Amino acid sequence: QVRLVESGGGRVQAGGSLRLSCAASGSIISIGPMAWYRQAPGKERELVASMTSGGNTNYADSVKGRFTISRDNAKNTVSLQMNSLKPEDTAVYYCNCLGDYHGNLATYWGQGTQVTVSS
Repeated sequence: QVRLVESGGGRVQAGGSLRLSCAASGSIISIGPMAWYRQAPGKERELVASMTSGGNTNYADSVKGRFTISRDNAKNTVSLQMNSLKPEDTAVYYCNCLGDYHGNLATYWGQGTQVTVSS
């Protein structure tokens, strides 16, 4: 059983903020990048933000200056602080990590959490 457990999704008005969190099970050892993706109905899943274990970050142009990714390597968690939210940010958000599960090195995904931003 491999699980990434997400929390923090919900509904907010435009201009509001949300903080998403994702925790990997204790059996998963994160050894590479952790990231957040999102997917809206009818659209492709896209990378929102990523962070390497060394702290290097990458953001989609559409969220630069508004979103901040952070991670705690000791706890195998990754968070996404989302400020100044816009209706176009509405999507299902997924956390992702490269990890080792009982010797199985793979990319693991969370179940997804809905973020809805009203105009």
